[in-house]
Amino acid sequence: MSDFADYRADIEAAERRVAGEIDPGGRGLVVAICVFVLLGSFLLPHTGSVRGWDVLFPSADIDKALLTLPSKLFMWLALVFGVVLSMAALTSRRWTIAWLALAGSAVGSAVGLLAVWSRQTAALGGPGPGIGLILAWITLFVLTFHWARLVWSRTALQLAAEAERRHSTAQLQSTNLLDDLSRPQDPPPGE
Repeated sequence: MSDFADYRADIEAAERRVAGEIDPGGRGLVVAICVFVLLGSFLLPHTGSVRGWDVLFPSADIDKALLTLPSKLFMWLALVFGVVLSMAALTSRRWTIAWLALAGSAVGSAVGLLAVWSRQTAALGGPGPGIGLILAWITLFVLTFHWARLVWSRTALQLAAEAERRHSTAQLQSTNLLDDLSRPQDPPPGE
């Protein structure tokens, strides 16, 4: 039994390491394509003649476009979570980074909806949403969907490691119970 106890710590460490990883598989290709489409959308008109990069790094020409806070915030969220963290999660395959990419992309999708809506309001009097803004918003929404599927899926290796840990824990508990039952009982005090 001591041999098994020696391996138990190794099994648990391996399970923790495997549980912290993702296996992108075919979805990884879709995520990578979405990242490149998102990068391409930064080159397209965001609103009027203002491109997505111009929203991120303002110049004197964008004052006429009446950019709103949701537009600026959306483009930064798309860049940080949709591009940078998505690529970091794909290359490192770490579950934590993928989860952060999912959370940021989800928030960015909601802010993107607000950015598109704010460009469509007649009260601003400026140009409406451009193809770059709409493409970035749709791409970030698709990216959110695929990150959600990747983060919440379990690989066969993770399931096998978890089953092995449960089996070893149950075996250890039953052995301890049998040892306790086979041990002679001390008489109660006072007898």
